[in-house]
Amino acid sequence: MNFLDNLNFENFFKLLPSDILNPLSIIGAAIDIIIITFIIYKLITLVQETRAFSLLKGILLIILLAIVSKLLNLRTISFLIDNIFAFAVLAIVIIFQPEIRRALEKLGAGGIKNFFGSYSEEYKIKITSMVEEVVKSCVEMSAQYIGALIVIEKEIKIGEFINTGTKIDSLTSSELIQNIFVPNTPLHDGAIIIREDRIMAASCFLPLTDNPNLSKELGTRHRAALGITEISDCIVIAVSEESGKISYAINGGLVRNLNKDTLRKALLLNLLKESNHKSKNILKGRNGVKKVKK
Repeated sequence: MNFLDNLNFENFFKLLPSDILNPLSIIGAAIDIIIITFIIYKLITLVQETRAFSLLKGILLIILLAIVSKLLNLRTISFLIDNIFAFAVLAIVIIFQPEIRRALEKLGAGGIKNFFGSYSEEYKIKITSMVEEVVKSCVEMSAQYIGALIVIEKEIKIGEFINTGTKIDSLTSSELIQNIFVPNTPLHDGAIIIREDRIMAASCFLPLTDNPNLSKELGTRHRAALGITEISDCIVIAVSEESGKISYAINGGLVRNLNKDTLRKALLLNLLKESNHKSKNILKGRNGVKKVKK
């Protein structure tokens, strides 16, 4: 009881805001916390799906090392880390420039509705129908060893790459896709780009990845698939004409050896954010190359 007697509750309550018990203030504070928490969660999700996640872990490790060096009085390490932190803001902007640009483009292009992951039923029907046509065409071309490169645009628009090809602007169909990629035809060389449920253009040129750690067995088609996903949030399906294998690229990562079911799940998972599919972590895409057993 002596401890309670020594507490000065009058001074404690004086430090609190005068309207802290106001119901409107409590509701406003709760909404503020919920919004900030959701924004932080979305930012972590965006970073986790990119190469920036590994860089972020490295930065956190440096911060932990700085704390330990201060506690143990390691002067040399503390001096070096303090000088590194002096340029930390500029370094973070330079290192995370592609991810920051992608996040801002996604927010600006998709707006609040897409940022919160909301889709209309009409949109879901259009995308589901498009996915079925793409999957059907890829399976058919895989069986016939016909090479193909299919880009599906998401929130970030890639009109500059659409303009490099031949405009089509036609409803997506399996027959049309297969006809475009028939060998030795005028439009088979390059990629087709799909926006929602329409094929916008064919024979489009894509940037190649500069990742030096890729397997030597990956050709120009797969390198182009990775290159476009490193600068936008699009999805790319590549069919190898040598092996007939179907590959799937997103966020600078490549998943190989997909079959009909795994390809469909991957597309629906990333286009409609359906969370009830299995193998979610595999099909969301990561850096490097992964294989899925048939």
